Amino acid sequence: MRFAAFSISGERRVGMVSADGANFHPINMSTERAAKGVAALIGMSDAEIADVSSPIPAHEVTLEAPFPRPGRNIFCVGKNYLDHAHEFSNSGFDSSAAASTVPKAPIIFSKVPETVIAHGEKIIIDPTVSAAIDYEAELAVIIGTGGRSISKADAMNHVWGYTLVNDVTARDLQGKYSQWLIGKSQDTFCPMGPFAVTRDELDIGDTEIRCVVNGEIRQQANTRDLIFDVPTIIETLSAGITLLPGDIIATGTPAGVGIGFDPPRYLRHGDVVRVEIDVIGSLENQCEERPS
Repeated sequence: MRFAAFSISGERRVGMVSADGANFHPINMSTERAAKGVAALIGMSDAEIADVSSPIPAHEVTLEAPFPRPGRNIFCVGKNYLDHAHEFSNSGFDSSAAASTVPKAPIIFSKVPETVIAHGEKIIIDPTVSAAIDYEAELAVIIGTGGRSISKADAMNHVWGYTLVNDVTARDLQGKYSQWLIGKSQDTFCPMGPFAVTRDELDIGDTEIRCVVNGEIRQQANTRDLIFDVPTIIETLSAGITLLPGDIIATGTPAGVGIGFDPPRYLRHGDVVRVEIDVIGSLENQCEERPS
């Protein structure tokens, strides 16, 4: 199933999305629960989720990010596609430990919850802070059942579903501070959505992901090309860290980011970035230059 968080008349709702995306079927739940977005569905029974109101046409609602404010930082994996690992290591911005071209273990960093924006909202470029804003299309995993010391063999039983994120990055800040949190956590730097899908909707071992900038395909890869697959990532994160229901894990970006070009092709005012996975949908955001 495919779900959306949206608002109508100023009130947040959560609902199932029709196959053609034309209608949302609001799930009957309290206002307090719906405030959590799609996170409200984690732990609900099939019968509770099937309790829906009359459909609402998509054009009558304001789409929100599936997790408008995640409960804690978004976990992210760096250099997790082979071709991107090479392009990033050659870019001059690689400040990861040892800066080896292909990591021997998953490189984990995070983005603060306040970076999240919805499909259609603006990615804000502040030229007084950064002059090197890049895009990164990523599949994100949604944890449904928490746990610690989760084995690879059991990892997928802890997955609720998936969504899309654009791991927007200030490359100059990433290099300046020799760590990734600041360059990854600028306001608006995590577009998410447009929808979330349950685990059964996606073949995690064979799913194509694309990124299109101003109509030009920049990134196109398949999850089978991940260096570290989803079970490995979950096993790594949960070794000493208790994962919680609603945690979000961005699995890494493929080659074709702006720093991979010579000269780099950074995002500018007016640029439109679209991240796509067919089953989930298209996450599109325009860039707007707006000094702080």
